[in-house]
Amino acid sequence: MMGPYLEGLRSRLGHQCILLPGVRAIILNDRGEVLLQRRTDMACWSLPSGSVELDETALEALKREVREETGLEVRNAEPMALYSGPSQRFRYPNGDEIQGFSVAFIVRDWAGDPKADGVEGSEVRFWPMDELPESLVEIHRETLVDHRIYGGHFFLADGVRQ
Repeated sequence: MMGPYLEGLRSRLGHQCILLPGVRAIILNDRGEVLLQRRTDMACWSLPSGSVELDETALEALKREVREETGLEVRNAEPMALYSGPSQRFRYPNGDEIQGFSVAFIVRDWAGDPKADGVEGSEVRFWPMDELPESLVEIHRETLVDHRIYGGHFFLADGVRQ
């Protein structure tokens, strides 16, 4: 679901690749499992995520996207990494292409009961980190790999795996 800013860009640029600021939520429960949503626009799972709208901070976008997609209220979030560069290109089934410029946040402090919105996601579920679904969006899989080795200091992720 696109916000008004992105809708305006798409009406002018069509499917052309655009640089899109965004956020990703690594929502953890008390067992260290991560919340994923089954997307409705493609047959895969993903982190709750989305674009930053005009006049919105990254943290405000994170809270809005998590609320919209999962019904949860983010109380506190820790920025983990900034993802940018060509490795962050993504093509949607409708042909729209983006290159993300996204901040990944770790969310341990949240309230509510996870529930899919039925629009962007058909199901939400906590997954053990060592049993993630095969059909996980690749750039989000890489974010979760980075989370496993995260040392508590914000870093810039260039998408190059050594």
